[in-house]
Amino acid sequence: MPYPLQRIIFTCGGTAGHVNPAIALAQLALEKNPQAQILFVGAERGLEKDLVPQAGYAFETVHISSFHRSFRPAELKHNLISVGNLLRAPGEARAILRSFRPDAVVGTGGYASYPMVKAAAKARIPTAVHESNAVPGLTTQMLETYTDRILVGFESCRKHYRRPEKVVVTGTPVRSGFFSMTKAQAKKSLGVDDGRPLIVSFWGSLGAEGMNRQMADFLALEAAKEPFHHIHGAGKQGFPLMQSLLKEKGVDLASCPSLRLQEYIYDMAPVMRAADLVICRAGASTISELTALGTPALMVPSPYVTNNHQERNARALEEAGGAEVLLEPECSGQALFQAACGILHDKARLARMESSMASLGIRDAAERIYQTVSEIKK
Repeated sequence: MPYPLQRIIFTCGGTAGHVNPAIALAQLALEKNPQAQILFVGAERGLEKDLVPQAGYAFETVHISSFHRSFRPAELKHNLISVGNLLRAPGEARAILRSFRPDAVVGTGGYASYPMVKAAAKARIPTAVHESNAVPGLTTQMLETYTDRILVGFESCRKHYRRPEKVVVTGTPVRSGFFSMTKAQAKKSLGVDDGRPLIVSFWGSLGAEGMNRQMADFLALEAAKEPFHHIHGAGKQGFPLMQSLLKEKGVDLASCPSLRLQEYIYDMAPVMRAADLVICRAGASTISELTALGTPALMVPSPYVTNNHQERNARALEEAGGAEVLLEPECSGQALFQAACGILHDKARLARMESSMASLGIRDAAERIYQTVSEIKK
């Protein structure tokens, strides 16, 4: 295949963790070749239908939807629609391929990528699938037979595939803004450069209410002495809940300038860059950012996700020495606070965790993926 790539389809959907890496790849593709033509393909109701046009890329859809594991009438109806979509999507994917004539098709996760990658593989168009989780999701498993390359985050992921010769360790692309400042510059920009460590915490939407309750207890413990700077993103629903809980506990954050409760952390890049410890779930995007930055983490994987993939993500970091894992049933504000203190008050341990996390990070992931795709021969 000629290099650089001229016409590329990125297909993804479902979550920002699937869409954002594809957007990072598209940005690199245009840097390599400003005349390149990029098309995104996703589901008609997925998050991608908003994120991709906002990023400025052309977007088309195929009719594809998930299957629910339930026998309730509404779920059975949904599954019947999904069966219809599964029959309809291959023809739509072939039509898009005929119209756009891509040099390569790259899937970055989510069920929306299945029909497009499979159709491209059958048409002998170079294909690659990027799997951002430590273990392959269902879509990746289904595409393993068809795709030319499977791109993964860590060497330890290779063992989970039946065709390891197809696997290439590339890392997961992270937005360039995460590296635009040094850690010292990021701390100064946030006003947290007085020598105290910075904790950054946030939760995903699933199960966030329970974890925000624990974080209210955590902030109440911190408020007594303010041993750390702490920025917590509570989310739209969690923000008023935490304000109410802290008021009940007699905590006035206005008198605790080192503790910041926010609805959202909009400036995530400098905040993550400045952090000495991140307390969070274990989604794929977060994992890629932590490893790229070399930031230690205290992780509470969500128990509400398919195939328990978040715990597997978190355990991969824990085994490497970059994270400590607490499961949600054993979590409390007290337990989280003690674990955070155990990490931040032990400088040697913190340094080891930073080094271990950084050893997993691949900052040039987008470049590696682009090179791998451009070298696929048919």
